[in-house]
Amino acid sequence: MNPISLRVAVAMLAAVAGPILLAGQTPLAQPAQEPTGNVPETKAPAATQVAPKHPDNDYWRKHDQKLLTDFPWLERFKEADATLGPPAAGEKRVVFMGDSITEGWHFDAPSGVDKPGGVFAAKPYINRGISGQTTPQMVLRFHQDVINLQPKVVVILAGTNDIAGNTGPMTPEDTENNIAAMAEMAAQNHIAVVLCSILPAYDYPWQPGLTPAPKIDALNAWIKNYAAQHKHVYVDYHTAMKDARDGLPANLSKDGVHPTDAGYQMMAPLVEAGIATAMR
Repeated sequence: MNPISLRVAVAMLAAVAGPILLAGQTPLAQPAQEPTGNVPETKAPAATQVAPKHPDNDYWRKHDQKLLTDFPWLERFKEADATLGPPAAGEKRVVFMGDSITEGWHFDAPSGVDKPGGVFAAKPYINRGISGQTTPQMVLRFHQDVINLQPKVVVILAGTNDIAGNTGPMTPEDTENNIAAMAEMAAQNHIAVVLCSILPAYDYPWQPGLTPAPKIDALNAWIKNYAAQHKHVYVDYHTAMKDARDGLPANLSKDGVHPTDAGYQMMAPLVEAGIATAMR
């Protein structure tokens, strides 16, 4: 190590560890603490994020207990993933990764109210949505529930529960990093990526007062830009579905967050177009 590098290393160590004593030296006297009394504060305390509190009911108690025992909920699809097996020759498998909005798109059910998945029934589409999930949970199960299934395309719809604080406070950068991590894992495994905009929401019924609409707009702008930079496909549900309040209107949702059959019918051709583009 040259002398300059040595000085820098010593200075850094001193800054982190405090004074270094050589053998035989005694500690230098430390300055006395400033008296308490009426001395004014010189530095404001750092702002801390406060986790929103969701309702105290059976659903959320089970949700919180699951976070302690299986945070990403790997158990949910472990058996189904193992049973599914690799794609058949010529099969163009697509996996949908997401939360309750993806889960509610019941691919194996006949088309009907809130169960419009019949439009995908004859297609090799795999639903891996889990109600209430946030992006850190999805990252941890992405290998099991997406990569191991060897799809041609993954459709990622995630982020609204991050804003709602379902697993604790998160910054927009946290969500962006997690979405990027999933896209990177897919790309490294030769899986085409379709990134979807977060659906509009004026408020969250289980977490009112968070003003999610502008936060969703900002994340969607980032998702769109990230998709363009990395040559992924971007599907814009938000623009097609939002109302004058920048929320999800009553004709497309019962609670302002989750689509009804009419909402999913609007989403279906948009995601089908995105999948078709990704398959090219």
